[in-house]
Amino acid sequence: MWRFPVKSMGGGRVDRVRMDRRGVHADRLWAVRDVEKGVTASARRVPVLLGCSARYLTEPGADAGPGNVPAVVVTFPDGRELTDDDPAMNSALSELVGREMRLVALPPVEDTSQHRMSVSDSLANFRAAQVRKDFGLAEDEALPDTSVFSTKDIITLARFSTPPGSFADLSPVHLISTASLRQLAPGVEPYDVRRFRPNVLVDTGADDREFPESSWVGGELGIGTARLQVSIPTIRCVVPTRAQPGIDVDRAITRQLAQRTDRFLGVYADVSAPGLVRVGDPVDVTFPKPPNAFQRATTALNKSATRGVQRLLEATVLRAR
Repeated sequence: MWRFPVKSMGGGRVDRVRMDRRGVHADRLWAVRDVEKGVTASARRVPVLLGCSARYLTEPGADAGPGNVPAVVVTFPDGRELTDDDPAMNSALSELVGREMRLVALPPVEDTSQHRMSVSDSLANFRAAQVRKDFGLAEDEALPDTSVFSTKDIITLARFSTPPGSFADLSPVHLISTASLRQLAPGVEPYDVRRFRPNVLVDTGADDREFPESSWVGGELGIGTARLQVSIPTIRCVVPTRAQPGIDVDRAITRQLAQRTDRFLGVYADVSAPGLVRVGDPVDVTFPKPPNAFQRATTALNKSATRGVQRLLEATVLRAR
């Protein structure tokens, strides 16, 4: 299991952690603010952040969360270590990125100031050229299928750089299986799990099903005393191809994902019942029941609505150009 104190930076492994509706306790309570662009920075567009790592000075208390964020120390690529209250922190981040950056703590849920985007930045995210860049796609490659998102998800992503009350991109918990890392890799050795930045790596042993966690979507997982509702497959942007400490650039991953999984790998989940999770806990999978006619119709309607919102945003972008 992994916890990432600062969004888009390296994190650390945890042997036991509590999960609640926010996901892994104290995950992504800090982020880097792109002052010039007025958004929360992401490794999709600021890849040098992946060269940094972060850890908490002390284990976060049970009350850590939005508006109550524990102290953190960031290790820079050159080996420097700076704490969040060090006056040199923001200048070091700005020097690293090449424009003004600022380390920010997750504010209280009702404060959306660190999440809102300007209308122009929001529309820019839906331009085909920007989507291709975010996903590492060539001009002749199809754009990713976003119909797995709900209409609410699309609207949230259009308004905010991350959902209010969170510095996670979309969902609180991200899981991936050892089988998927092995099956996606073109050679004998599986991909390094650190490329995909999950909270939980599930050891599926010799499971030879194709990307087994894809069958968990709509089902429920029991891990330790926590229960997780698996919501959607994880759509993969360009981040797994990026360099990290000990990991080289590998742009072939984008091709592997497009050819093998339609650019999905791993799953997102919500915590339906909080609890304590330990490394080594068995994972109990309750597979979703086959949908009935009403559920199939509802799913089709939701996908149609999501595509409609997506087309509306794309059309707005075209009119704004």
